[in-house]
Amino acid sequence: MSEILLQIEGLTKAYPGVVANADVSLTIRKGEVHALLGENGAGKSTLVKMIYGLVKPDSGQMVLRGAPYAPAQPRAARAAGVAMVFQHFSLFDALDVAENIALGMETPPPMRSLAQQIRQVSETYGLPLDPYRTVGELSAGERQRVEIIRCLLQSPQLLIMDEPTSVLTPQEVEILFETLRKLTAEGVAILYISHKLEEIRALCDAATILRQGRNVGTCVPAQTQARDMAEMMVGSTLHTPARGPRTMGDVLLALNNLSRPSASAFGTALKNITLSVQAGEVLGIGGVAGNGQDELLAVLSGELLTPADAVQFMGQPIGQATPQARRRLGLLCAPEERLGHAAAPDMSLVENALLTGVQRKGLASRGFLKWGAARRFAEDIIARFDVRTPGPDVAARALSGGNLQKFVIGREVMQAPKVLVVNQPTWGVDAAAAAAIRQALLDLAAGGAAVLVISQDLDELMEISDRFAALNEGRLSPAKPTTGLSVDEIGLMMGGAHGMEVAHV
Repeated sequence: MSEILLQIEGLTKAYPGVVANADVSLTIRKGEVHALLGENGAGKSTLVKMIYGLVKPDSGQMVLRGAPYAPAQPRAARAAGVAMVFQHFSLFDALDVAENIALGMETPPPMRSLAQQIRQVSETYGLPLDPYRTVGELSAGERQRVEIIRCLLQSPQLLIMDEPTSVLTPQEVEILFETLRKLTAEGVAILYISHKLEEIRALCDAATILRQGRNVGTCVPAQTQARDMAEMMVGSTLHTPARGPRTMGDVLLALNNLSRPSASAFGTALKNITLSVQAGEVLGIGGVAGNGQDELLAVLSGELLTPADAVQFMGQPIGQATPQARRRLGLLCAPEERLGHAAAPDMSLVENALLTGVQRKGLASRGFLKWGAARRFAEDIIARFDVRTPGPDVAARALSGGNLQKFVIGREVMQAPKVLVVNQPTWGVDAAAAAAIRQALLDLAAGGAAVLVISQDLDELMEISDRFAALNEGRLSPAKPTTGLSVDEIGLMMGGAHGMEVAHV
């Protein structure tokens, strides 16, 4: 057994109306990758925030390298050798890599020296990175490298990683795993949070499972089936999404040779995209982050306008229609960025339910808002999609990422759309919640809606999609039936093997 690095004993943290962690204990050893598993709202984020000095525990203690450890702030944690790579990157697009890394350091060296250090560390750990590249030009995988290199320059002894592979291709995941194995060989411990259980089985030496804020068990992932770990997380048998019988109907949504520049200087232009989605169909669109996914959703939602006939809904040209007009027709969209785009952070769940549901749920009459009806709508979403929250008056930002995601998807599904477009529907969501969301999308299609799912989770797309297409540098590949589609074919489609042709989907 390797030497203990961090010992946690009886950590407890409560907030008004909820106990985030209750008497949690665990042991992290030098040179191991230790997984932290649990449903959304199970207490994972609160626990790592206490380890990193962002949250002060109400009771309990931590011992780091044999000495009491109670960081008052992240600066103290970093000084003690604890670093963290967050799920949401904190980078400035207009600055270069070296400048972004310098901003995260207490006393950064001169820029030329820092650039040399970045090159040396990135090459040592197999994460090549040009210190002078502008961050806005980097892919999602390269942005993650910036965050990791920033941590590695601190020579950490414990590296906390929150959903590190959610924006990576399979090839980038392998590169990351090789880097983590090099670190553990040097004695660095990794505390690894992920909902991708097969990755946990491939990478992690040990796992601690949290449920409702408590440590409910440990396991050796390589010796435990993914389904068994998922059922330990939820405390019950895991539901597997099932496709019911479906009949394909008329084309409800179509794009016709659409080209559109990005609204952002660091975005991706859409080039000659043609697609169609039928009633009763789930069309999956895959691709590495930053290849036009956000722009495609913005074009479909009406946030980016196009020539009228470039976007058609039930044969009607709507390229110049506003988002509100498209919602009235029955075209609803759920964007990837849940906090700030899909939901207003400081508004309550009732107010957020009203924001997109006011038209289709009849939440206003003669210029007056019907707050009672809005509250009932929010409560229905919370109940049907098992949103873990003290109540509908809680601000959106107070929910865990996964619970807010369930609320956002539920809000759109429960408005009975004719066409639903979703970007990253289960991003950062635990296995049980992901299964529930996927089942809701399948049920929507079974009821005659057309569903377009944009996702970087290939397993998800293969599970629920009838056809699959891939975005690469703003171009869309021809769609193929998912049945019988091989991993090699998917990789070629994601890599842009369709070349410069116009995609007819």
